[in-house]
Amino acid sequence: MAEVLVYVDHADGAVRKPTLELLTLARRIGEPVAVALGAGAADTAAVLAEHGAVKVLTADAPEFTEYLVVPKVDALQAAYEAVSPVAVLVPSSAEGKEIAARLAVRIGSGIITDAVDLEAGDEGPVATQAAFAASFTTKSRVSKGTPVITVKPNSAPVEAAPAAGAVEALAVTFGALATGTKVVARTPRESTGRPELTEAAIVVSGGRGVNGAENFHIIEELADSLGAAVGASRAAVDAGWYPHSNQVGQTGKSVSPQLYIASGISGAIQHRAGMQTSKTIVAINKDAEAPIFDLVDYGVVGDLFEVVPQLTGEIKARKG
Repeated sequence: MAEVLVYVDHADGAVRKPTLELLTLARRIGEPVAVALGAGAADTAAVLAEHGAVKVLTADAPEFTEYLVVPKVDALQAAYEAVSPVAVLVPSSAEGKEIAARLAVRIGSGIITDAVDLEAGDEGPVATQAAFAASFTTKSRVSKGTPVITVKPNSAPVEAAPAAGAVEALAVTFGALATGTKVVARTPRESTGRPELTEAAIVVSGGRGVNGAENFHIIEELADSLGAAVGASRAAVDAGWYPHSNQVGQTGKSVSPQLYIASGISGAIQHRAGMQTSKTIVAINKDAEAPIFDLVDYGVVGDLFEVVPQLTGEIKARKG
């Protein structure tokens, strides 16, 4: 069976959930060959094998951490040349999309970004995408070269499918551009104890209706009761009520959780572009004419300052 390259997103050997989802999708079109780079790469093998990787190509070098993106593209290109896959799958993070785009240019292939599903086709893999702020669903395939496809988190289930997971060292030669942009400092991200926004199964977001940074604790308390991530609309972020790293929307992050709860968010197209592919959408807004109600599965017309605390209390009570 043809092989499919899967770029592994991990932190010191801990494989992130979007990569495991990619392995599920990769098995639909071939045999997954994982590419793990950097410190802890070899430690990813057991988990990757458990989820279907027939082979794990690993490489570690200072360049992967000391310089931006290009060394990883060099390595992924080396893996591509060694394997000759039918497709290359990469998580749809900001870095992942840059890696995928650079690789596609190098190998002269077409690229599809932010796919939400993948299936085998007679002329190559077929990707499903949400277009025009998720107002339409399209099916696309690459017509030239080996498809390079980035996939949004939460697009596929994580399924165990034990495979050999044989570890092989990947020989990488870094090009002249690999050391062009050096990382000179790092600041650890403060941990909130909540899931990563783009990977979370549940997201609770607040907007202009929250009416101030001092009120966002209401949104956070609901999120914490559900084990959810916290999001914010552009209006809330622009007002300085919540960090830009939590913005959901066209100029923020795109999320696709199982459950999305929008509180005090009108539903402007900018916001909808970042969350409309969520599986179940719930909105709480006191304006019955708010555009957000046009796309929800469940809507509550009411004051969020009354509704959200009651919802939080009910969830906590049911959890016992």
